[in-house]
Amino acid sequence: MILVETHGLISQSPASTAPRVELSAATHLRFTGDVDSNSPAVWQRVAGLNQLLILTSVAGKPSLATGPQLDRLSVALPVQLDPWPGEGVWMEATIEDDDGTLYGYYHNENTATVCPGSGKVIPRIGAARSTDHGLTWTSLGVILEAPLGSHDCETNDMYFVGGVGDFSVQLDQDARDLYIFFSQYNRRSQGVGVARLAWADRDNPTGKVMVFSNGVWLPARGFPFPNGTLRWSYPPAVPIFPTREPWNDDDTEVDAFWGPAVHWNVFLEQYVMLLNHAKDTNWKQEGIYVSFNRRLDDPAGWSAPAKILSGGRWYPQVMGIEAGAGTDKVAGRWARFFMSGTSEHMIQFIK
Repeated sequence: MILVETHGLISQSPASTAPRVELSAATHLRFTGDVDSNSPAVWQRVAGLNQLLILTSVAGKPSLATGPQLDRLSVALPVQLDPWPGEGVWMEATIEDDDGTLYGYYHNENTATVCPGSGKVIPRIGAARSTDHGLTWTSLGVILEAPLGSHDCETNDMYFVGGVGDFSVQLDQDARDLYIFFSQYNRRSQGVGVARLAWADRDNPTGKVMVFSNGVWLPARGFPFPNGTLRWSYPPAVPIFPTREPWNDDDTEVDAFWGPAVHWNVFLEQYVMLLNHAKDTNWKQEGIYVSFNRRLDDPAGWSAPAKILSGGRWYPQVMGIEAGAGTDKVAGRWARFFMSGTSEHMIQFIK
């Protein structure tokens, strides 16, 4: 038996079924673009060369860097997204289709006009497509947002009055469904939620995402406007990791997981989720945690989050080191551990 330190408890599991991780010091490595979100990566053949493409975002503006390996990236240059969906855009996830087309998924923040004078925003999640290796993107529309009226203008949250965002995605191994692991900041339901999009709907995704709630996948509802367009209302998720001390109560203490970063670990043959853990309404980091699951279609199957680092910085993620294969979505026994676009550690996964 081994002891695994988990959030709020100590659990015992047989060594053969309880993966764990270890961090070890490594040479300093930094993405060439500035970072304040998850940073997706993909390998593609560009001008006859195998290139690693990494999208980094800061202050609502995404950029693209390329190179033959993780420590040989070009200068990050701004990418184009048309039509621009609002104020700030952070490209947090990418998936490559069989024909090389890239599908990107972005966190989009807009001023909370429902709360005049708050200076805060409401995030939502959108989709985009690129056919030129991530240089330019066509927006495919918003694919997930908080239910209407779920905001809280009186919240103590430093940034948000509600909304959904701070996410990552994984396409299942049969390329049937895209799973979205996101942070939910609604007034009454906060935490890490799960939604899914049929991959067949990737080019027309608006209104097609279904949200996991109490063991079932709930569809969006369309409300017609007089001009014939639809306004989509998405149901709230029942979080797989609910917030224990919410952002919007009468004090500044918070006990909340957010910002899930999910990859498939070929050594463990499991999915791995890294999580931020906030302890106050200013989003001060209490620690970084890990959770495991063998299946994407079993949201309730994620293990209790176990702490791997006290403190730390926002946006922890794994970057696989296998040339031509390792990314933020696929890694092996050893990988690079990044926080805020900087790596000073290797991460080892242990069965």
